[in-house]
Order: sequence, then structure tokens, then C-alpha cells
Amino acid sequence: MKPSVVTQSRFALIVPLLLLVCCEKAEQKAAAPPPPVVVKVAEAVSRDVPITVEAVGQTRGNSEIEISARVEGFLETVDFKEGTFVKKGQRLYTIDSRPFRATLAEAEAKAAQSQADLVRVHQDVVRYEPLVAKNAVSAQDLETAKANEAAQKSALAAARAAAQKARINLGYTTVSAPDDGLIGTTEVFPGTLVGRGTTTLLTRISKIDPIKVRFAVSERDYLYYARRREARGEGIPSSSGGATGDGASKTEFEMTLADGSVFPHKGTLTFVDRNVDNTTGTIRLEAAFPNPDGLVRPGQFARVRAVVSTKKNAVLVTQGALVEAQGISSVALVKPDNTIEMRVVTPAERIGALVVLDSGLKAGEKVVVEGIQKVRAGSQVKPELVPLEATAKAAPSPSASGG
Repeated sequence: MKPSVVTQSRFALIVPLLLLVCCEKAEQKAAAPPPPVVVKVAEAVSRDVPITVEAVGQTRGNSEIEISARVEGFLETVDFKEGTFVKKGQRLYTIDSRPFRATLAEAEAKAAQSQADLVRVHQDVVRYEPLVAKNAVSAQDLETAKANEAAQKSALAAARAAAQKARINLGYTTVSAPDDGLIGTTEVFPGTLVGRGTTTLLTRISKIDPIKVRFAVSERDYLYYARRREARGEGIPSSSGGATGDGASKTEFEMTLADGSVFPHKGTLTFVDRNVDNTTGTIRLEAAFPNPDGLVRPGQFARVRAVVSTKKNAVLVTQGALVEAQGISSVALVKPDNTIEMRVVTPAERIGALVVLDSGLKAGEKVVVEGIQKVRAGSQVKPELVPLEATAKAAPSPSASGG
């Protein structure tokens, strides 16, 4: 019986020890931290960034000329091909000229008759002058002859003016291009009575070299642009198309067409409207672009952009590195011990998929660019360094905006 009692006593001591060891191991296993989250990080870069003003506008001709009928008559011919380039002086239309030829002939005949009458009354004056000296005719007869001569001179001038007017109207029966340009569609066709009671629009001609783009920018962008031009000594184009100030317009504009292609020729600002539209808060501007090949036509939509300044040593990160909440932007900064610090930043201009930060971050600091939704302040991460440009190319590239 004694050995059995000793064995039981030993077993009673071993069991609590085993339970204690198991509990300690279970507690240690439960307190083990989770593995760090794998995230991709990139270093913020520093570079000189061009600040641009950008807007969508519509093209228009350098000049828009309306061709109208200036006399009344039946249209006889249309002498151009629609949608082609025409030269100054090229015949475009002809109007039935027979009534105008008859009017001219009648006016010229009346002028000739007035000329003959003037010769006759002048001869009376020449004949009466020596006779008055001899008292053969009265002085009153001479004065009457001179008055008739003066009246006849006025009649001759009126007859000649009527003939000149008839000649001008006859010339209007041939409608010619007043300048080189691109002609549109004809509004009338042979057999149409034109010019009845008012001028009749026949067609339009646009001068498209240079081609102009009219667009609107916000008041804020305009002020930014105008101040930078003033600082560089450039003139500000007035609403009349000229420039104010001593300097000439130097800022170059770039035009992107509807298919995404960049127009090869650079433009310059030629027009700034006199007022800001109080309904939209924008002001109209106009830039002119050389268009020697006639590629761009009036009425096209285009995007114009101009570099107005350069921000030196700007800090940039990708758009995907930003977290926005309640109007506050922040980035997940990876500290040297691979823990996360949520840093408040001030974003400014967007340059493609990159964002300029005015404050909150320094060049070379590492921020999370992929997996940012998995981290929080103080969490441990396993960073994988990737180039910033690689993440920028992967992200959608938004349009640049003016600053």
C-alpha cells in the first residue's frame, strides 16, 4: 500500500506542472503578432515642374467674310466649287446684267446730252461778253447766260454721277472674292432672285491661315497667367487684338486636336476679352496658330495649353499615394523602422498621373503607392520599393490643369 500512495503523490505534482506549461505556451502563441503587410512604396521625387493654363475651345477663321448680293437681279451662274480655296478677285457668281447695261447706256446718254447743252450755253456767254461792252445786248442777258451755264454744269455733274452709279451697279453683277480664303457652301442657285429689298447672303469665305482658337479660362487662371506675363515683361493682348505693355507676346500655346494629335505649329495669344462673364466666372481669350496646310478648319473643337511658369524643385508623388478624407489629403509615410505614419500634405497641380505637393513631404521620403487601404498609423509593413514613374504609368493619366 505505501508504494501506491507515493506514486499517487508524484502524479498529483506532475499534472499541475504540465497544465502550467501548456497554458504558458498557449498564451505565448496567442500574443504572437501577425506578419507585416506587404506594400509597394516609392520615393517622392523633386523636379522642376511646368505650370500650365489649359482649356477647351473652338476654332474660327482669322477673318469671316460674308459674300452678299449688292444689286437686285436673277442669279445666272455659280462659278466656284464649294469647300475649296479661292483667290482674291476670283469670280464667284454672276447676276443677269442686261437691265444694268441698259441703265448705264441711258445714264451715259444723258451725260452726253448735258455735255452738249453745257457747250451751247457756254457759247452764249462767250458771244454776249463783247456785245455787252458795245451795248449791243443788255448786261442782264449776259448774267442769265452765265446762270444757265452754271446750272448746266451742275446738271452735267449729276448726269455723270448717275452714269458712274450705273457703272458700279453693273460691276456688282459679277461677284468676286474680296480676299483669299476657304469658301463655304452656296446659299443660292441659278435662277434665284437675289437682292430684293435687302442684301442676300450668297456664301462665306474664311481665312484660315492663321487659324484662331477661342476659349475661356477661369478668372483665377487668367489672373495667374496675366501676372506671370507682366513679370516677364510681355504685353497683354487687348480686346482689339493689339497688345498692351512694352513687351510682345512670347508665351507659346500648344493645340491638341479632337483625335488626340498635337498640332505641329505653336500659337500665340492675340485676344483677351474686355470683361469676365458674371454667369460663368470665365473670360474669353483667343490664340492664333499658323495653318499653312489648311488642316484645321473653322468650327473644330481643340484643347489649348500654355506653360505660364515653372515651379522649381517641386515634390511629386502619384495620385494613388493620396488619401482624402473630409477635404484633408494625406499620405502613408514609411518610417525607417517600417512603420506607417499618416502625414498630412497639401496637393497642388496635377502633372499627368503625378501630383505636386506644396507641403508635408520631402524628396526621398517613401510613401505607400499600392496597398494603402491595408495600412493604418503605427502598423508594421514589409515595403517593396518600386520606381515612382512605374506606378505613374500604371495609373490613369488625367489632364494637366492650370495653377
